[in-house]
Amino acid sequence: MICHLYPMISFSDIGHRLGGPSGIQELMDDCGAALTMHPDMRMLGGGQPAAIPQAQKLWRQRIADMLADGGIDKVLLNYDPPGGNPLFREAMAGFLHRECGWEVTRENIAVMPSSQSACFLLYNLLAGDTAGKKRRVLFPLLPEYIGYANQALCEGQFTACLPNITDTAPHEIKYHVDFDRLKLDSSIAAMAVSCPTNPTGNVLTANEFETLHALGKAQGIPLIVDHAYGHPFPGVIHNGFQPHWQPGMIFSISMSKVGLPGVRNSVVVADAPIVKALSNMNAITALSNGNLGQAILLPLLADDTLIRLGRETIRPFYRDRSDHAKSLLTAALGENIPWALHAQEGAFFLWLWIKGLPIPAAELYRRLKARKVLIIPGHYFAFGLEQTWQHPNECVRLTYSQPMHIVQEGLEIIAEEIRRLF
Repeated sequence: MICHLYPMISFSDIGHRLGGPSGIQELMDDCGAALTMHPDMRMLGGGQPAAIPQAQKLWRQRIADMLADGGIDKVLLNYDPPGGNPLFREAMAGFLHRECGWEVTRENIAVMPSSQSACFLLYNLLAGDTAGKKRRVLFPLLPEYIGYANQALCEGQFTACLPNITDTAPHEIKYHVDFDRLKLDSSIAAMAVSCPTNPTGNVLTANEFETLHALGKAQGIPLIVDHAYGHPFPGVIHNGFQPHWQPGMIFSISMSKVGLPGVRNSVVVADAPIVKALSNMNAITALSNGNLGQAILLPLLADDTLIRLGRETIRPFYRDRSDHAKSLLTAALGENIPWALHAQEGAFFLWLWIKGLPIPAAELYRRLKARKVLIIPGHYFAFGLEQTWQHPNECVRLTYSQPMHIVQEGLEIIAEEIRRLF
């Protein structure tokens, strides 16, 4: 790859891998353009949380408190240690022990600049070229998060399994782990899932979770669970599933989805050696973490404020939005189009499958973008495969986090475009 600004400069293999185009880069570029150049764009593509008044009131109050007592000065004028503020780590460990029953201490807690950066460090800490061998991360349930797809620093570092697809209701499907297809050999360094899954909203069944954990434990490899939308906060899981951290596992918990995406903080819960390694890596790549998010949440970890915010405010908000979006799309698509949504089990998305879509979802994305509607085509969420998989080319991810009139307008335009194709 040649840098065209300076034609004599060539990028490294890693530079080419990270500096080239990607699905997540396209998504974020679209989000940025919508905020600046195209404010009339209907943003049904990104994963930005909704503006929930009760949550915003809480964050404003915390910032007002820090301004009033002068704490904001300490937040803005100091670097924290690369593994996170020790007081925050201590409070987070106490919170997880009290609210979730997890047997953790401060040594099990690392603060990272985001869940996505945490996963990038984890995947390259555990997998890649290792003593002359290739170690890989296995994603046991596709489709999976777009942001992981380009994080491997060497070829063949990711591998993945196709799902079993079951019909659960009229116009409704669910993805399940295909344990007959799932094979763990000596090359697998870790397994990784998001739960609820971004993009589909899929939540692992208790049996799937326990089986994956047992397989990893038998193989001596960690199960990495990215819980950005789920337990313990913001808790946008509609079936009550609350996985339990155990030694040998790695959990990532995001501050973004409670309504703080701008602070860029996440919490990793892992065995102490993993926490120490991540802290060392963060010192090299980022020096420190943002202080503001930790300062905002710190006093809220002492009681059940965050749990109640998720249970009483955030989860019902997204449940209502999910049901409303589904009813709009059902009415707009009707019975003459072969369509299905993934079962709405959590997170902020509708995963729409148009069976036999006459054009690739990437082309549908381009047509809708021209009509001021942004979606995410499904092929970006299928990676680590050696075979061709047509299914995601018939799927799109839609979010219902935007104001309701924007969601309605966007869904009606999407349905209209799909009806034209049939």
